[in-house]
Amino acid sequence: MVRFSASGVRLDQALAFEANTSRAKAQEWIEAGLVRVGGKVITKPSYKLRGETVEVEPPPPVAATVAAEDIPLEVLYEDPDLIVINKPAGMITHPAPGVYSGTLVNAILGRFGLDVTLGEGEEADELRLSAPRPELVRPGIVHRLDKDTSGVIVVARHEAAHRRLSEAFAGRSVYKRYLALTMGIPREGTLSAPIGRHPVDRTRMHVGGVAARHAQTDFEVLASVAQHALVSAILHTGRTHQIRVHLKHLHAPILGDDVYGKPSNLIARQALHAYELRLQHPRTGKYLHFVAPVPADMVRAWRLLGGAWPEDVQTEAEKAPVVGPPR
Repeated sequence: MVRFSASGVRLDQALAFEANTSRAKAQEWIEAGLVRVGGKVITKPSYKLRGETVEVEPPPPVAATVAAEDIPLEVLYEDPDLIVINKPAGMITHPAPGVYSGTLVNAILGRFGLDVTLGEGEEADELRLSAPRPELVRPGIVHRLDKDTSGVIVVARHEAAHRRLSEAFAGRSVYKRYLALTMGIPREGTLSAPIGRHPVDRTRMHVGGVAARHAQTDFEVLASVAQHALVSAILHTGRTHQIRVHLKHLHAPILGDDVYGKPSNLIARQALHAYELRLQHPRTGKYLHFVAPVPADMVRAWRLLGGAWPEDVQTEAEKAPVVGPPR
C-alpha cells in the first residue's frame, strides 16, 4: 500500500514520485480505478490534489517471459561463470519492442537456461517495480552488439558474474577491438568526439548530438585498396553506434551501413565485426583473450574490392554464397 498527501500537483505526477514508478504506469493505475483520493476513487490522471490523502495498492508485477528457443550458437568458451559467443550478423542481442523471437537471449535460454538477469539503471528499476516488458529481460547480457554487427560477445551465467563483468565494462577495463571495411580511408590515431542523439532523427546518433557524452576510439588502417580500407578500431568507451558514427565523422563510413553510409552490392549489412575481447575472469581474476574469426561475407567483400587480408587476422572459411544486391 502506498499512502501520501500532496497539494497543488497533478495526481499522476505525485503518484509516480511517491510510488517510485513511471508516470505512464501511475496513469494506468489511476485509470484502472486503483487510486483513492480522500476515500473516493479518482480515475482522472490530471486531477489536481488539494492536500487529500492518496491511497493505492499497486497490482503485483506480472512475470515477463521470453521464450527459450533452439537456435544454433557458436560458443567460443564456457565455464560455470560465463559464456563467450561468436554472434552472427542479423541476430538481435536481446528482445526489442515487437521482436521477441530469434534473439541471442532466446538462444541463450534455449541452450543454457540461465537465471534472468535484469538490465541496469532506470530500466531495471522500472522492471522491478511494475509489470515488466519482455524487452527488458536480458539473461546474462552485460554488453550489446548491433543486429548486423557480428562477433565476440560475453554472457554471464549468474548474478555475481553479471555484476562483476558489468563493473569491468563500465570501468573501461575490458579491451574491445573491432574490424571494419570502410568507404574512404580514415585518419589514424585516437578520436575523441562526443556522441549524442541526432537532433532531427532520434533513431540515429551523431557527433555533438543532443546530450552528447564523451566517446573515444583508436583507429588503425591495416590495409587499403583504392578508396577503401580495412580498419582496426579499439573502443575506450561504449556509446551507441560509436564506431559507425566516428567513422562517418572521419568521412569513411562503414561499407554497407545504410544508416550512416549507404548500402553496398558487396555485402548485405554493415561490414563491422567484434574481432577481439580481453577481460578478467569474474571469479578468478585471470585474464582471458578471445578472438572471433572474421566472417566469410566480410572476407569476400574485401577480396571483391581487390584487397587481401593481413596474415595475422584470423578469418573463417568462405562458406557464404556470393552476396547479391542489398535487400
